Amino acid sequence: MRLPETIPAGARIVVRTYAGLDPHTGRQQYRDVVGHVRSWDGTMLEMTRDAAANGSRPAQDVSIDATSIAILKPVPERPRRR
Repeated sequence: MRLPETIPAGARIVVRTYAGLDPHTGRQQYRDVVGHVRSWDGTMLEMTRDAAANGSRPAQDVSIDATSIAILKPVPERPRRR
């Protein structure tokens, strides 16, 4: 995938990264990270991963190397709870 030159800070995106081959099937595996961009310099994506909606995982800061990115796309914000 051709990655964008700029990604605005604060944008909410989903990033699919390569996670190696499945030992049983030999198929490529992926991991998805959804969160808000802190910075992007073309080689390293710094973002804050969203907390799990059910509260099982807190928000966390992650760094993703550009070479491990398979797909990157914007996603809308979560609906606000009342």
